[in-house]
Amino acid sequence: MTLIEEIHSTTPTHRETDAGGSRGLRVRGLHKVLGGRTIIDNLDLTVQDGELVSLLGPSGCGKTTTLRMIAGFLAPDAGSIQVHDREVSALGAEKRPSAMVFQNYALWPHMTVVKNVGFPLKLRRLGKKEIEQRVDAALALVNLLHHKNSRPARISGGEQQRVALARALVQEPELLLLDEPLSNLDAKLRVKVREDIREIQQRLGITTLIVTHDQDEAMSMSDRIAVMNAGKIEQFSRPAELYSRPETEFVATFIGSLNRIEGSLVNGAVVPGDDVIGIRPEDVVFTLHASFDARPAVVERVVPHGHFHEIYLKRDDATLRAFASGLPPAPGDRGHAAIQKALTFRQGRLVTAAGVAA
Repeated sequence: MTLIEEIHSTTPTHRETDAGGSRGLRVRGLHKVLGGRTIIDNLDLTVQDGELVSLLGPSGCGKTTTLRMIAGFLAPDAGSIQVHDREVSALGAEKRPSAMVFQNYALWPHMTVVKNVGFPLKLRRLGKKEIEQRVDAALALVNLLHHKNSRPARISGGEQQRVALARALVQEPELLLLDEPLSNLDAKLRVKVREDIREIQQRLGITTLIVTHDQDEAMSMSDRIAVMNAGKIEQFSRPAELYSRPETEFVATFIGSLNRIEGSLVNGAVVPGDDVIGIRPEDVVFTLHASFDARPAVVERVVPHGHFHEIYLKRDDATLRAFASGLPPAPGDRGHAAIQKALTFRQGRLVTAAGVAA
């Protein structure tokens, strides 16, 4: 199905799989050393056909290097890269069935929007009529037909990002790659553009891999998230599972907020020990009334976050942060704090989640 046909489809497009074939992206044993340092260490990754996956991690973890190798802009030292069951590791970027949206958009400032989007097709020497049809279809998909004759400097940052997305989609790739696609936008616009990208990706059913360091971005857009650290994938799971059942202490601290306490939790009390307890702030409850698993606590600080408040509590066994909505307590207020759920890590690995063995 062509891009023009897909645009008018009401459901995502999932292409048929040949007998014995494997559609989507398969990376096996990817390895890269730069400047004498191992950047990517024997990495495996599978993105299913039509799935949107985020590579999430801190700066320097190797996520952009991984994307550049998949795109063909950087050669791996070892490993296999397959797109829709086709080995592409030895192919240059221009010969791979993928298209990339760059962090800085990489638009030609002297070209109009329509010429920017059509440039990859012109390089392929497609006919003028076909280029016009495909460019108009791509611009319609990203709601930018009204800006087709504008130059990049005359449109907003969000619109420039959509031009870059249209330029990638007009090539009708089997794999869409995006490198920190929203990092140059302000907070409010990031939310709008990420919703647009996700809606378009689902409508087309195109296999997509996004690199980001923003956990909110990854959690809201992705079917699955690969959390990277030091050139390896620490966990590859659906967003809800990453948050509720992180497999490592690194993932638990990187995804969301966490009270990290060395010790063990016994009947709601923290006791010395060799393990590490991870407690989400929403799982700490502060009340004025005592219960068998709550301990006396005093409010040290209250930080407003708009629709909720972050409360710093001091118990005799631990200092905890809690999230609360409604009317907050005031610094100095005394009450009781109970821990409803906890994660326990031993040597960095999850052993229990909310009291259930991992």
